[in-house]
Amino acid sequence: MAETVFAKILRKEIDARIVHEDDQCVAFHDINPQAPVHVLIIPRKELLNVNEMADEDEQLIGHLFKVARDLASTLDLTERGYRLVINNGDHAGQTVAHLHVHLLGGRRMTWPPG
Repeated sequence: MAETVFAKILRKEIDARIVHEDDQCVAFHDINPQAPVHVLIIPRKELLNVNEMADEDEQLIGHLFKVARDLASTLDLTERGYRLVINNGDHAGQTVAHLHVHLLGGRRMTWPPG
């Protein structure tokens, strides 16, 4: 596994405020939140980004979105709304070379995003 901060979180080498963990993914609060609620959902499988996904990753990606939905409910975001974001590559703002889904909520979002 590459030496990213996410890999270190997955290996429990650094602490994270984990809100969900299962055999396919881990979700934790972002250390630099962009909204009152900002959770990152990362697969345990090492995937750089969406471009690296294989057809057999379809179930895993669906699982990430299911976890996002469930966390949105747990974190009381469903009534007012929330945003899911995947930054794919440098120009999109991806700063960690490991696929991850941002769950953002707790404030009104604007459009277009940055």
